[in-house]
Amino acid sequence: MSEAVTEAAAEAALASRAPGTDPASVPGASGARQFWRRLRAQRAALVAAVVVALLLLVALAAPLLTAIEGQDPTTYHPSLIDSARGGVPVGPLGGIDGDHWLGVEPQTGRDLFARLVHGARVSLGVALAATVIQVALGVTLGIAAALGTRWVDQLLSRITDIFVALPLMIMSLALLAIVPANFPRPVLVTLVIGLLSWGNIAKVVRAQTLTLKGLDYVSAARLSGWGTRRIARRELLPGLAAPVITYAALLVPQNITVEAALSFLGVGVKPPTPSWGQMLTAADVWYQAAPQYLLLPAGALFVTVLALTVLGDGVRTALDPRAASRLRVGTGRRREHRADTAAEKETSS
Repeated sequence: MSEAVTEAAAEAALASRAPGTDPASVPGASGARQFWRRLRAQRAALVAAVVVALLLLVALAAPLLTAIEGQDPTTYHPSLIDSARGGVPVGPLGGIDGDHWLGVEPQTGRDLFARLVHGARVSLGVALAATVIQVALGVTLGIAAALGTRWVDQLLSRITDIFVALPLMIMSLALLAIVPANFPRPVLVTLVIGLLSWGNIAKVVRAQTLTLKGLDYVSAARLSGWGTRRIARRELLPGLAAPVITYAALLVPQNITVEAALSFLGVGVKPPTPSWGQMLTAADVWYQAAPQYLLLPAGALFVTVLALTVLGDGVRTALDPRAASRLRVGTGRRREHRADTAAEKETSS
């Protein structure tokens, strides 16, 4: 009899969750509509989203774009280089013409437009793949630490602290220097960044899981006989979606910067594979003779990191409207207030 009463009370607690605390409602239609309304209220985030979408489109369509131009990123054009002047491109503005839309590289004559768009594929691909690895490891180990025994929590927490304290650049330089040269460098850089930089997201997930674990509906699920895996999948993961998505959105620009820095230091992506960091490495001695060779990859890197950072801030604010955003100034607050008011009216109706 007592067991039946306990199970009935647990089921009642599960059924009587507050409207905003039901994990099943997180990915629902009303929550998604509120998220998009709050995101649309931030013009800077919308502009950043458009820029990121265009960059991804350019990266995906790089072979098509270079085929339209009639060039590729690896072919040398020695006839377009003035060897008497040290390898400076022939013609105005670095050799820009109908065949080479952004000019050519000094010394090699390789097409800059082709290398820039193909470099976007490498830089964005490495950053996104590394972010997926970081999120997968961080979420798994963070939840395992929070739901495990005291000894499991202590062990995983100490391991996490070690990875957080590791100097990423020094460890990356050491690992990348000892790996055989025939190993694909984009894959290697992705693995190094992803496997060394998951510590912070694991700490965030562990702290959030400990908070969620104490809520009534999680206790009710445990009383009803649910196992740890089912509780994690059905009750905890939906509640972790907002902080994990927010943190992942901010990890992508950080990973792009790390990849560029490793390539700039000469241990990342190797020629002839183009990446923005590798292009900056080769351009550091040409900033006076051929400034576009330096400005183009640097400008692309700056715009990408800025757009992803602004978009990440917008996602954070849209998922947690109580947080004060760095972008909410002037009329932005009034627009977001109107968006929240409209969402509340629609929900109540």
